[in-house]
Amino acid sequence: MLRYTLTRTGSLLISLIVASLVIFFTLEVVPGDPASFMLGINAQPETIAALREELGLNQSPWARYLSWITDLVQGDLGTSYTYRSPVSEIVAERLVISLPLAAYALALTILIAFPVGIWAATRRGSFADISVMGGTQLGIAIPNFWFAMLMVLVFAINLRWFSAGGFPGWDEGFWVSIKALTLPAISLALPQASILARVMRSSLLDTLDEDYIRTARAKGLTKGQALRGHALRNALIPVLTIIGLQFSFLLAGAIIIENVFFLPGLGRLVFQAISQRDLIVVESVVMLLVFAVIMVNFLVDLAYSWVDPRLRGRR
Repeated sequence: MLRYTLTRTGSLLISLIVASLVIFFTLEVVPGDPASFMLGINAQPETIAALREELGLNQSPWARYLSWITDLVQGDLGTSYTYRSPVSEIVAERLVISLPLAAYALALTILIAFPVGIWAATRRGSFADISVMGGTQLGIAIPNFWFAMLMVLVFAINLRWFSAGGFPGWDEGFWVSIKALTLPAISLALPQASILARVMRSSLLDTLDEDYIRTARAKGLTKGQALRGHALRNALIPVLTIIGLQFSFLLAGAIIIENVFFLPGLGRLVFQAISQRDLIVVESVVMLLVFAVIMVNFLVDLAYSWVDPRLRGRR
């Protein structure tokens, strides 16, 4: 287990280094002069020179990269040119919305997908199975922003059960805040639950056809006992992969949903920073999101070894 963990940790560090190089040189070196880009074509040479000095752009690219990485390791994400505030403070304010939203949406995804996928797998070829597969195909096909606007129309405007958008803040109370995140979370969860349910069904069907399941049934276990005791755990490996990818997507890819519901989250921050040409925010937040994605995948790899002990002896 220790060898497996160390191997995965090494892969994580290499991935982070490669990702940081790609992000830094794509945003700061390839486009040309970052100061000219941030200030626009009408900026005065004196203003550009002052910004270059402020950002340390007169140093060599490698010196700037090492300085940026050193600051990141120490928790310093730089200072936003637009907001004139530390990026770490801005990110912290947005994470208290984006992180609970992603966790809420992922919890809904799992609560919907697992029972639906298992139910469809145990009724393979039946009308119920066909209906579930058709419903999940529809869930994948419907754009989440269109579904979000439909939910606003029905539950916020017509029924008035939820607000149409905005976030009151956690100071207003836990349930008030959760209620404000419910429609966005459902909008994010619908396509992800559809994907996960199909993967759960497919993986479980493959497992139910294995010889050890037939042996377990021959020894007197019922179908439900064989499913719960043997098939389900072995079917979880591809499912865990999808869950890890989905959480990363829900955290980093909720830009459209956050704009539909006017949520001041991390995705909306990236969108605003790109619009305002604030490369410092874009660079730091993208690196933070990449770190979150890689870390989630690392945790999923560790979860593999818990689900399948055979992996603990492998590199």
